[in-house]
Amino acid sequence: METGSVADSLLSGACVVFTLGMFSTGLSDLRHMQRTRSVDSVQFLPFLTTDVNNLGWLSYGVLKGDGTLIVVNAVGAVLQTLYILAYLHYCPQKRVVLLQTATLLGVLLMGYGYFWLLMPDDEARLQQLGLFCSVFTISMYLSPLADLAKVIQTKSTHRLSFSLTIATLLTSASWSLYGFRLRDLYIMVPNLPGILTSFIRFWLFWKYPPEQDKSYRLLQT
Repeated sequence: METGSVADSLLSGACVVFTLGMFSTGLSDLRHMQRTRSVDSVQFLPFLTTDVNNLGWLSYGVLKGDGTLIVVNAVGAVLQTLYILAYLHYCPQKRVVLLQTATLLGVLLMGYGYFWLLMPDDEARLQQLGLFCSVFTISMYLSPLADLAKVIQTKSTHRLSFSLTIATLLTSASWSLYGFRLRDLYIMVPNLPGILTSFIRFWLFWKYPPEQDKSYRLLQT
């Protein structure tokens, strides 16, 4: 029993460390925006969708009484909100950014209204919220597939981040194991695509190494 408790604590710690490490990769974008005072080459939607995802899982963690989910997603939501505010500050086209933010916030508010006002039963609310968070997380992991297809087409991995790929693999694997230990399919299943897409990225890095990437771009010019 004690051994299992220690293993669970270590797994919980791994989830916290790896996930916060993945979230902190956005700090490089934050430094870039501060240094250049622009948002060139920085994508906004990943910040926004990750923030919504964090808030969803934070609510799930509160309902479930899971401290690991609460800590990770509370810190993640704060970081993503910081990135969003920085992007908004340096972005010249604030109207588009504000429209995207307002749209997702509207969806989030409607979701909260549905889960907290129209579903009085806590168990049903937990199941429905878990399903919503799972689907949203899976869609986030699968959304970069178009970029992976572009990598194959151009034979260039310059649009991929190797450090983020490692962080995604470690995070997805730790949460899948965490969900398995808790027998919680809503946590385990949506992280499996993250493992799959990470291995696809590793294969692309192996097939199209940086040296080949440079040669290909020279030929293109």
